[in-house]
Amino acid sequence: MSQPENLPLMSGLPSTQLPTQEPLVLASGSPRRALLLESAGYSFTVMVAGVEAEGGVCSRETAPEMVARYAYRKAADVVSRIDSGLVLAADTVASCVGQILGKPRDQQHAEQILRLLSGRRHDVYTGVCLWSAKQKKCLVDVVCTELEMLPLSEKMLQEYLDSMKWEGKAGAFGYQDGNDWLLVRSGSESNVVGLPMERLVELLENFHSIAETVNTGSSSSGDSP
Repeated sequence: MSQPENLPLMSGLPSTQLPTQEPLVLASGSPRRALLLESAGYSFTVMVAGVEAEGGVCSRETAPEMVARYAYRKAADVVSRIDSGLVLAADTVASCVGQILGKPRDQQHAEQILRLLSGRRHDVYTGVCLWSAKQKKCLVDVVCTELEMLPLSEKMLQEYLDSMKWEGKAGAFGYQDGNDWLLVRSGSESNVVGLPMERLVELLENFHSIAETVNTGSSSSGDSP
């Protein structure tokens, strides 16, 4: 993995026991989410959801609604291919002045996003879905972190664009890259990286009381429960 492993946010991450006897399955190819789980001491396998799980945009859908829907669809896609497993799926976007900011398409798009965020506060939302394939129970939750990006000079902006560290990252930045122009104003640091580890512990510990029964895991196109 390209991310440094000695970042403060990777130390002392909370963890807990899994609520079922099934193996944990991460429905994501994100190295950052895998690194968070590894740093917290979880054992898991990776099964990446199909690209169609993130397809489609609903008109007037809010950022929290979108990440909840995508997390559910990703989990459903993986659950449809296994008989047993506690599937963990997540989706992360940034939102600023009413605009939902996902992963940049290219460097020009990354520049547009960063210029929008420069000098502004914005929110990072992560939708989390936990789905027991064997018990046919699942839950969906959304976590928000408020960030502030300090004003970027032209030199700072160009250096970051040239570094290519923005690739594959919601909002065109990586909090874990150690940029001193990103400040957390409220909420979870790990949420900005792509997986709210503190909230994940709460969801795992309360899974049986808050998860809902689902009829099937064979479709990845339905709405979240």
